[in-house]
Amino acid sequence: MPNLKALKTRIASVKSTQKITKAMNLVASAKLRGAQQAALSGRPFATRAEKVIGNLALAMSGPDAPRLLTGTGHDQTHLIVVITSERGLCGAYNTNIVKMCRRKADDLLARGKTVKLYVIGRKGRAQLQRTHGRHIIATRSVEGRNMLTFADAKVVAEDVIGRFEAGEFDVAHIQYAHFQSALTQVPTDEMLIPVPRPDVADTGRISADIEFEPSPEAILDELLPRSIAVHIYQSLLESRASEEGARMTAMDSATRNAGDMINRLTLTYNRTRQAVITKELIEIISGAEAL
Repeated sequence: MPNLKALKTRIASVKSTQKITKAMNLVASAKLRGAQQAALSGRPFATRAEKVIGNLALAMSGPDAPRLLTGTGHDQTHLIVVITSERGLCGAYNTNIVKMCRRKADDLLARGKTVKLYVIGRKGRAQLQRTHGRHIIATRSVEGRNMLTFADAKVVAEDVIGRFEAGEFDVAHIQYAHFQSALTQVPTDEMLIPVPRPDVADTGRISADIEFEPSPEAILDELLPRSIAVHIYQSLLESRASEEGARMTAMDSATRNAGDMINRLTLTYNRTRQAVITKELIEIISGAEAL
């Protein structure tokens, strides 16, 4: 028979946990509103920036095109920029991104490619360290920053571009969670370097000839690094919104599970207490009859 004191202690413990998860759910909900607004607001700018780069890229020809656009001509060494969270308690958010990264890295390694990992976020680093630690070449942290800024993305972009220009890799990918709703975050893998050349239909380019001043090469030399920084910034915003959405959902589920557990423990406690009372009554009655 379960111990009444132990059951009472367990119920009190689960109630305390429920208060914590409910508070975290409310905090994540408040943070999600700001993160979601930032992610949604950044999408039109990022999309328009891609179209501008696309129009300029279509005007490029010959060997004068920047290497950020044309690449090195090889695809032997791949850099994967992985964006995860700094804190846990957000369900399978980090696990899904890490699984995607591992699958891609293992596929590239199986094809004889060289893989390097650039990990943003403490949780992703901890998980990848166990299986692909030897491939991690750099890590970044954005811990303690409630609102991400373009400066955070620019630091990462400058580091990645510097490594590309130094010949450390040929192709760069970026992996993050694309925010759709508080319940849905889609792990996404996109090309970062070389900057993809879009189709004419995707850029919205007009058919008339366009004259650029200065030359398209000079403009792209200035815009391509900014475009990569914008891409990274938008990925960070999407990841932050996805993280808070996943955390809100996970804490809401934990709160409801704690409530169910409290109900079950309370029922067990009442049944056990009733059994104890019944046993004591039987003993009293038996003793009285014996006299």
